[in-house]
Amino acid sequence: MYQYVSVTAADAATPSRVRDGTIKLHDESGFAGMRKAGRLSAEILDALVSFIQPGVTTAAIDELVCTMLLDGGAVPATLGYRGFTHSCCTSINHVICHGIPDDKPLKDGDIINVDVTSWLDGWHGDTSRMYVVGEAPIKARRLVEVTYECLMLGIEQAKPGNTIGDISNAIQKYAEKHRYSVVRDFCGHGLGQLFHDAPEVVHAGKAGTGPELRPGMFFTIEPMINIGKPQVKILGDGWTAVTKDRTLTAQFEHSIGITETGCEIFTLSPKGLHCPPWA
Repeated sequence: MYQYVSVTAADAATPSRVRDGTIKLHDESGFAGMRKAGRLSAEILDALVSFIQPGVTTAAIDELVCTMLLDGGAVPATLGYRGFTHSCCTSINHVICHGIPDDKPLKDGDIINVDVTSWLDGWHGDTSRMYVVGEAPIKARRLVEVTYECLMLGIEQAKPGNTIGDISNAIQKYAEKHRYSVVRDFCGHGLGQLFHDAPEVVHAGKAGTGPELRPGMFFTIEPMINIGKPQVKILGDGWTAVTKDRTLTAQFEHSIGITETGCEIFTLSPKGLHCPPWA
């Protein structure tokens, strides 16, 4: 049902860059490329910890992200992607994902997700993190914490012999235990030399279902967790996805690679700034 294809260093030197539905199994050269791209993206998210404050605009965040990507020798993968005109996505409060940076300043109590993807030496480092602007309400802070915990519980299931469904089920069970809902309209994805590739990584589902996890697979896990209902609405710009009931939402994302014994997280924070409160 699922087709797996090995990708060697020689293959990576002349990539087709076409999504063909196959699940790629990479060798050590692929892991090396993903480590470098993932670290750059994580370093940028680390720099935003002190930068994101009340009064800062998401356009200023976007400018900093673009500058750091270019200074790091990378290209912003989102810039020009299917017509998207910015170097990152900035999703505030009830915006689930794909929020577009603009000149509106952040307010005290906002929560914001910043999603950054570096394209460095042919490899994609895709990651996002939540930030609390000033002093947020307890319900917002708790949502952020649980969403991060959902991500890490999903990552615990990312090991050879398990399935995508094992990741999905772990996330769903933990979110619903806290009376939150899981967004179904968007999912994680394979990546590497393509920004979006097979397999799709859903965040709610039945354990033991979906593609088997094999060493060399690269993909993102990026649960979107809502305080209210899971339904989504896309705004008129064609990008911004919001909660239909206008309740708060949060998301964290890592890019990972399946190893012989578990998984490697390519986008870990070099400074240990994984989830607020940063202290």
